[in-house]
Amino acid sequence: MSEEVDPADARLAYYLEIGAVTLEGVDESGEIIYGISEIAKEIAPELWQSHIEYVDKSLMELYEAGLVEIEYDENLEATLHLSPEGQKIAKEKGLIELDETEIPND
Repeated sequence: MSEEVDPADARLAYYLEIGAVTLEGVDESGEIIYGISEIAKEIAPELWQSHIEYVDKSLMELYEAGLVEIEYDENLEATLHLSPEGQKIAKEKGLIELDETEIPND
């Protein structure tokens, strides 16, 4: 009797193998923290696109909740300013990188 492999687990294993996803550490609850590498743009464009859509949706949710302010410079380039609560939520959602000191068991 063969054991079925979860398609999501197989996809994650593939992305790890090709370097599109990296293992970053383990959080205090024991959950593994993964990162998406810059080379994912070229080697796994479907993953990169999904990641960008997730980031855009999550930032919009933070903005709608009043946790983000947007400031534009003279070239109309935007800078986002997160409130302390917005920073906490953004870290939980994986939108901003954790400092290495924030990753337990690293």
